[in-house]
Amino acid sequence: MKGLFKKLVGFTALSSLLVLSACGGTGEQAGSDSEGGNGEVVKADVGVVSFITGSGAAYGEAITGGLKLAQEEINAKGEVEINLIFEDSAGKQDQALTAAQKLINSDNVTAIIGPTLSTEMNVVGPEADLSGVPIIGTSTTAEGIPQIGDYVFRNSIPEALAIPASMEKAVEKYDAKKVALMYGNDDVFTKSGFDTMKKTAEEMGLEILTIETFQKGQSDYNAQLTKIKNYNPDLILASALYNEGAVIMDQARKMGIDVPFVGGNGFNSPEVIKIAGDSSNGLIVATPWYGEKDDPKVQEFVKKFEDEHGKTPDQFAAQAYDALYILANALKNAGEADRDKVRAALAETKDFEGILGNFSFDEEGDVLMDPTVLVIEDGAFKVFE
Repeated sequence: MKGLFKKLVGFTALSSLLVLSACGGTGEQAGSDSEGGNGEVVKADVGVVSFITGSGAAYGEAITGGLKLAQEEINAKGEVEINLIFEDSAGKQDQALTAAQKLINSDNVTAIIGPTLSTEMNVVGPEADLSGVPIIGTSTTAEGIPQIGDYVFRNSIPEALAIPASMEKAVEKYDAKKVALMYGNDDVFTKSGFDTMKKTAEEMGLEILTIETFQKGQSDYNAQLTKIKNYNPDLILASALYNEGAVIMDQARKMGIDVPFVGGNGFNSPEVIKIAGDSSNGLIVATPWYGEKDDPKVQEFVKKFEDEHGKTPDQFAAQAYDALYILANALKNAGEADRDKVRAALAETKDFEGILGNFSFDEEGDVLMDPTVLVIEDGAFKVFE
């Protein structure tokens, strides 16, 4: 069974925590709030662990906005009624784990959305899986997330799919032969993105001129960028969260480095444009989300989000929105807010038509869908031709 070895390892590593946090997870969750599979409304509490405060709060703001919009629409339809319970992780592993344990230990919580970062999911996922609580990552793109266990899913395209797509397009467009790599070496997500970039570059026969590292919160990248400039690469491959990524591009442009950047999933936020300004032009990323798509569902979502929040929704809002719809569909098919039945219904999700496109879970709870490659031009994300 998928995740059995992971579960055993996770149990050993988290045993001291599980003494305090273990709960049943085998049947009667939210029983008083659930209706049977006879056409009545299925009611469920859904926990959310999100990066609401701190340096990456823009991620949490987008995710929260997408979830609340989906919640309002789902509840209005009258088949499923979802109550969202939000917990802030602040982007920290320990806080994410504490928040998740609180939700897991509540018998009324049927499933969990989040947490935001892959490094958080690496501690939260095993806990949810061992407790039998379905959990869906909407922004966790590092390698190995769904493989944590049978109850762990995600609807965010993994770096292993997105990065090769953007690299291939960039290499073809610019006839690139030489690349420089930069990545945050203190975060699971950015390290995973780097691993994919390096592997893809090697498979494509690209010459890797240099590999430079940095840490979260770093503000000065002069040493790394000077070295990269001296090597004169055709492309810079960077795996970073939006704060560091935007500053890196801004400093690079000010140093006279004008080659395109290919970014990992952390760059897929309007905050990059807001922080870096014109320096963000030329950034290439792959994403399942494109708000300019000529699709009525997409345009309706964009309009509602803009009316509510005064700005255009990003990938993180869109993925959260679709995730709640996927969960609502599983609740409807399960017929009641039972953790095990909802997990089974999630695993059977195939050809779900959301605002991101046609979506299915594979046998491991990972994503089956094609990404779109975008580039920032004139201060906006556009399809990269």
